[in-house]
Amino acid sequence: MPDNSSDPRRITPAYALPRLIYPVLALDILAWGLFAVAFDLLFGFSGLLSFGHAAFWGSSAYVTAYLLGQGQSVPVAMLGGTLSALALAVPIAFLSVRSAGIYFSMITLAFAQMLSFLALQWTDVTGGENGLQGFERPGFLGLDFSDSVTRYYFCLAVFTVGFYIAYRTVRSPFGQAQQAVRDNEQRAQSIGYNPARFKFTAFLISAGLAGLAGSMYTFGHGVVSLEVVNWRTSGEVVMMTLLGGTTTLFGPVIGAGIVLLLRDVLTTANLPVGIVTGLVFVATVLFFRQGVVGTVQHWLRKR
Repeated sequence: MPDNSSDPRRITPAYALPRLIYPVLALDILAWGLFAVAFDLLFGFSGLLSFGHAAFWGSSAYVTAYLLGQGQSVPVAMLGGTLSALALAVPIAFLSVRSAGIYFSMITLAFAQMLSFLALQWTDVTGGENGLQGFERPGFLGLDFSDSVTRYYFCLAVFTVGFYIAYRTVRSPFGQAQQAVRDNEQRAQSIGYNPARFKFTAFLISAGLAGLAGSMYTFGHGVVSLEVVNWRTSGEVVMMTLLGGTTTLFGPVIGAGIVLLLRDVLTTANLPVGIVTGLVFVATVLFFRQGVVGTVQHWLRKR
């Protein structure tokens, strides 16, 4: 049975999502879903576990909010946020890809923690503990962004572009070589590949998509807080990706949806969100080793 889990046509049901749940929650699923896809490009397809991806999500969120506060249009602000994440990723990637395993993870976490401290202290730009809020989201091409449903469909278009970039990256010769480096770096190097160059490029693509997701999140909520650069944000995207299934590309989107919907239900039911979410994650690790989507695909192949 062919693996179509990463086919962009699978996002078609997303058109009906804001009719089924709150539009703001639906937009959150898109933003976190793209963030998880970006992380999966680095972790699932390159074998690099980053504990600091909140740095790119958060830096883009702040820059997007700042540009909107300066009166820039939504596309310009989102583009600026994405480019800022890419610019930040260059020195981090240059230093971190020289390491492997837990050392790579610790370096990315250290950079993210430095950015979190900077966001807390640079109050003139980031607002410190108060964050950034009250900025306008001017309309674009006749679209009224004061309407949450309109914001959702605009972000769905942005999500589609980001997901397609990830899809083409994985299916391209670069993506195949990237997975070869992940599986056996020494063998890939012996046949002419430069592992450091592939890791560096994959890191930049992942950071750029994470930045795009962060700009979507800011656009959807109209406010930015220190939470976007907190280390827990990096942990949440790891959990979403593992829950949905790594190397499936669409699995992280499902994982993001499960976590956010579960959190919404538990909050309204006044139940302990952290405990229940943790139990669900433990059950997934024990019984769905390949994630929800990966395990379902495995069952279907066996049948």
